[in-house]
Amino acid sequence: MKDLYEILGVDKGTSKDEIKRSYRKIAMKYHPDRNPDNKEAEQKFKEAAEAYAVLNDDNKRAKYDQFGHAGVGMGDMGGQGFDGAHFSMEDIFSQFGNIFGGRHPFEDIFGGGGRSTRSTYRKAKDLRVSLKLDFLDIVNGAEKTIKIKRNETCKICDGSGAKQGTRPSQCKQCNGSGQVRQVRQSFFGQSVVVTDCPLCRGTGEFIENPCSSCHGSGIRRETVSIKVKVPKGVENGNYMTLDGQGNKGGKGIHAGDLLVFFEEKSDKYFVRNGTDIVLEAHIGIAQAVLGVSITVPTIEGRASLKIPKGIQSGQVLRMRGKGLPRLRSSSRGDELIRIIVDIPTSLSKQEKNLYNELDKNSASKKPTFSKIEL
Repeated sequence: MKDLYEILGVDKGTSKDEIKRSYRKIAMKYHPDRNPDNKEAEQKFKEAAEAYAVLNDDNKRAKYDQFGHAGVGMGDMGGQGFDGAHFSMEDIFSQFGNIFGGRHPFEDIFGGGGRSTRSTYRKAKDLRVSLKLDFLDIVNGAEKTIKIKRNETCKICDGSGAKQGTRPSQCKQCNGSGQVRQVRQSFFGQSVVVTDCPLCRGTGEFIENPCSSCHGSGIRRETVSIKVKVPKGVENGNYMTLDGQGNKGGKGIHAGDLLVFFEEKSDKYFVRNGTDIVLEAHIGIAQAVLGVSITVPTIEGRASLKIPKGIQSGQVLRMRGKGLPRLRSSSRGDELIRIIVDIPTSLSKQEKNLYNELDKNSASKKPTFSKIEL
């Protein structure tokens, strides 16, 4: 995953003002209006916005400086997302346009004269799904196939929305521009508001003979299968964005994205603690006194663990490298085994006699005391 400072072309100690200036320069360079139908430019535009959102926020920036991408909830998936948020083009224009000035985002840069960039870039809705993973998936990485329902381009009319053999006509209300302008008077003078045409919904076209399959929308609801490559070391809250795998739009509308959120399945034995996994092993008094070798479950099977003689209940033993992988690293956490010495609550006559004999031969019968810190 790219370093956020590198995306904006600044150093780690750079001031917020310089970060803002750098973001403004990059956003201007890769703006969709300057790079129509350029997916690479669109991705760089999004990356810059997400990097700016982290580095311009003191709290997020501090977490990122200390813990990297994982500190702000960004997984190792190509640089998409943080803190469970996702930036579409609409989000970027609405949330960060104010750093450029003007009534509408970027209008001063491109001389919009009241033209709204948000109206020119139209995108279908993103989709969000959850993908449950077990610990073995997280250790090894995995390729999963998921099924989702999404809007697909109508195959009958090829997305035009018009009946076969016919074509959409130019919208008479907006004359094919897809936008209508309204002049409003206010205390400060005249202002021009640009909105999508309500008749053609911003397409600039009017369908007189709609397709019978999609009823003129150009899209149909279908179930599709999508492959998801899960990186090693992900955890709850991490997600990845599959560009263009969300809802498909009609003519002139970009496809939405698919956000895949990762969830960990509950395990029979283990509880996750960062990259370590924790479980308890219950042994008897004699095993604790004399020591014993036991077989313990691990993520990838079973392994032998030597319990030293004289171990105390609650003591933790560590099996190195048996935990979960660290994101973007070849190293792994550990497996921690907390030893619980089970004290019997009922004894047979023979067991009682053995414990009485042991008690008689004990070097000291008196309890000892020590101070505890509260």
